[in-house]
Amino acid sequence: MPYIVWNGPAPTTAAQQAVTTGTSIKTMLQLATPSTRQIQLLEWGFTIDDTSGADGVVELLQTDVAATVTAHVAAGVPNLDPNGAASLLTLGTSATGYTATAEGSTTASRVFDAVSLSATTSESPYTYVRQFMPDTRPIVAVSRFLRVRATTPTTAVDLRCYVVFQEVG
Repeated sequence: MPYIVWNGPAPTTAAQQAVTTGTSIKTMLQLATPSTRQIQLLEWGFTIDDTSGADGVVELLQTDVAATVTAHVAAGVPNLDPNGAASLLTLGTSATGYTATAEGSTTASRVFDAVSLSATTSESPYTYVRQFMPDTRPIVAVSRFLRVRATTPTTAVDLRCYVVFQEVG
């Protein structure tokens, strides 16, 4: 059963919120796998509201150390099957959440995708979506962290990102 999670609280009466990137590396979304389950990535994507002022990058990667984030609540990780079970992701400020205030000291990482952002308006992909093919779907190990990180070195931009995944094993 697939789940989806966004970098912000679930929308209610207002539209999905964008989160500012800041002007240095920042984890925009983090998923923490429990000690009993891995997750397999099905899709991820992002939109950016403006140019980044200087070339930047948005990365999708697995790390061994958590960033300090605003904690997601269970309702923020909905199952795409309305009759499906709740996700087993670990929730909390050093687990599943969004808009990091501290990055932590990552010592091991695996990069699954990276997208360059151009400072030139006509060059940058302001909407990016990647669906992984069945044989190339990354798997995030147990007790690890999947992060969507953005680096926009001179100008903060508003970013919305999401990850669609399924829990395995």
